[in-house]
Amino acid sequence: MNAHRTLPAGVALAGSAVAFTSLYLAAGSLTPLLVLYRQQWQFAPSMLTLAFAVYAAGFLVAALTLGSLSDHLGRRPVLIGALVVQLASNVVFLVAPDVGWVIAGRIIQGVASGAATAAFTAALVELAPAHLKRLGSILGSVCLTGGLAAGSLLAGLAAQLSPSATTIVFGILIALTVVGGVTVLLSPETMPRNPGAARSLLPRVTVPQAARAEFAAAAPVAAAVWMLAGLSGGLAPSLIRSVFALDSGFLNGLTGFIAPAVSTVIGLSFAKVDPRRAMTIGIWASIVGAVGIIAGVLLGSLPLMIAGQAVAGVGFGAAFTATLRLVLPLAEPQKRAGVVAAIYVVSYVAFGLPIVVEGQLVGVVGEIPAVVGYTVLAVALTVVSLIAQARLKRR
Repeated sequence: MNAHRTLPAGVALAGSAVAFTSLYLAAGSLTPLLVLYRQQWQFAPSMLTLAFAVYAAGFLVAALTLGSLSDHLGRRPVLIGALVVQLASNVVFLVAPDVGWVIAGRIIQGVASGAATAAFTAALVELAPAHLKRLGSILGSVCLTGGLAAGSLLAGLAAQLSPSATTIVFGILIALTVVGGVTVLLSPETMPRNPGAARSLLPRVTVPQAARAEFAAAAPVAAAVWMLAGLSGGLAPSLIRSVFALDSGFLNGLTGFIAPAVSTVIGLSFAKVDPRRAMTIGIWASIVGAVGIIAGVLLGSLPLMIAGQAVAGVGFGAAFTATLRLVLPLAEPQKRAGVVAAIYVVSYVAFGLPIVVEGQLVGVVGEIPAVVGYTVLAVALTVVSLIAQARLKRR
């Protein structure tokens, strides 16, 4: 597998991490830029939430069909293909003349991320030298949520400081994608070709009997934390202007930054915490964070809303990591891919669908009631998991 290696291990690892990060920098950058697009093109709130949410649809379809393709074709072909698709999405955003192009770009962007995430996560571990395997695993997590956070904050700063924010942001992202793609191309192949590529394209969403009780107890809070992530990324930046009457690209980016940044730190620091305890902490943090967000919106207090987002980030990092650690070990190794797919379905449906519904409700009930209703639903789902976890403990 290493016969065609042309880059040193450290360079290959660093370059692949840059390439992986570029995917999520791009996804995160749309958080404040969608608000900028809305100001430029004056489209309805429902179109803003749709443009945000279609990423989840593209991601989910690609992850379910292409997620394990690199196990059969090798890592490099899948990663290069995904980065080419990502490059196309950045070009679409760069030249977009209206929101329809942005929606198309978001779908393409979701497909690229969904196709590449599993392959990059595996490749970073495989490329890491023997004494850096743990670093490779850590990078798989940090590049994802850290990229989302940094993308939002940096794009918000660009919007604050320059009238050409979209040109700057997507110009840099195009360059990063090209550099990352060249690095992947020149890195060693870490997975030999295996038969079954066509069969791997068929989605396998299964939860074996042994894991069903744990999955049922975790699924509601998994949905809730992804809903709250959607609130931070898709709703909070637009609230800066409509509810708090502030016109600030930096604040738009900050509200998209805080939750994924906190969840990145918590996900890493909770790696050795008992998963049942981490789940309980995550559930309560999600409830407290959601209440803080609602209170901030109703009271007109931006610091309170941002604090609520930070606590919700604790909930995401703790509860979602615990979901994986509690559910996956209960499935046989050959069935774990189907369980991961089931968790993907719950997570990304919760990330995308409720926010589209919320966008439709804004025109009917108003923005604040729609956001409050959205957040109350997330709290209700979290309470369902709290009760289910209590029952599991009694058993």
